Amino acid sequence: MPHSVSVAIRNHFSELTDPRRREVIYPLINVVTIAVCAVVCGADDFVAIAAWGRTKKKWLATFLDLSRGIPSHDRFNSIFAAIKPAEFEKCLLSWITALHEISEGQIVAIDGKTLRRSFDAASSKAAIHMVSTWATTNRISLGQVVVDDKSNEITAIPKLLQMLELSGCLVTIDAMGCQTQIAHDIVAAKADYVLAVKGNQPTLHDGLKAFFLRAIANGFGQIKVSRHETHERGHGREETRVYCVCEAPADLPDRARWEKLTAIGMTFNQTTRNGKQTVEVRYYILSKKLTARRFAEAVRGHWGIERAGSCGSLVRSWCRRALPLRWSSACSTNDRESLERDVGVRGLHRTCSRRG
Repeated sequence: MPHSVSVAIRNHFSELTDPRRREVIYPLINVVTIAVCAVVCGADDFVAIAAWGRTKKKWLATFLDLSRGIPSHDRFNSIFAAIKPAEFEKCLLSWITALHEISEGQIVAIDGKTLRRSFDAASSKAAIHMVSTWATTNRISLGQVVVDDKSNEITAIPKLLQMLELSGCLVTIDAMGCQTQIAHDIVAAKADYVLAVKGNQPTLHDGLKAFFLRAIANGFGQIKVSRHETHERGHGREETRVYCVCEAPADLPDRARWEKLTAIGMTFNQTTRNGKQTVEVRYYILSKKLTARRFAEAVRGHWGIERAGSCGSLVRSWCRRALPLRWSSACSTNDRESLERDVGVRGLHRTCSRRG
């Protein structure tokens, strides 16, 4: 994203609807700015948000009109109870995206996970499952979508793709997202993909497996291959990883169904721990011919989204304490979208904490 794009909170939240109908004492931009900044700094309920605002009043007054003072925690509570979650999420995502620059070829990992301890036993509400995006180079969460009770990642991923500016990026998705429509949507967004292929695409998976088995048996013979190998030792284990990328063969089964399928990849992981050896082989399809080293960066970069879960406590505390009942009970189908706003704060918190 160009550096000329404004990162002022005021600009990105200008379209947020003020739900109040009576005389407004505190401008909505004041309420939003104080709340967002407070949460970034660690506030996890409305009392803490209001307290933070009073502590930082002098600084806030340099860019906000605080002639009416700082809202009380009850006022923060009532205003956020009435704000439309989808609108807030859109504004917040716009601001988060503006905080960083997606460089050409940036690796964007998309993955699903279930939030730990999000199952509500008292009300028998299901655990919250989310699909998240992670810009691996800039170390920032770009967005999240809550998976509907009656849906799955396959339907959630396209929604997430529509929310993001992916032009020039390299999108990685695990096997659940290896779907022809998702591949089409990524290419339509002027991005490229690296999709893991497993048993949910049996024809394609079997074709990839047969190709690489023949190629390895023949020492790759006349097949052009880019190869990269790494060796690591630590924490009581030794690990060897081999990455191979080849042009997609014309006779690859199912190739015609996949938009812009250009290359195929394989990873071979051999791990030795306590004298026991395990081997894992994975297959991938690519819309762009990558070097094996770049392919390795994409595959390993995807793991970054797994580590993003460490900020889950911020999400849970915000949902449980900083939000009123209508928001914190958002495990129902109708209210799940409300969590998108709160989880967006997770990426924001990580970005600001890393910038000091």
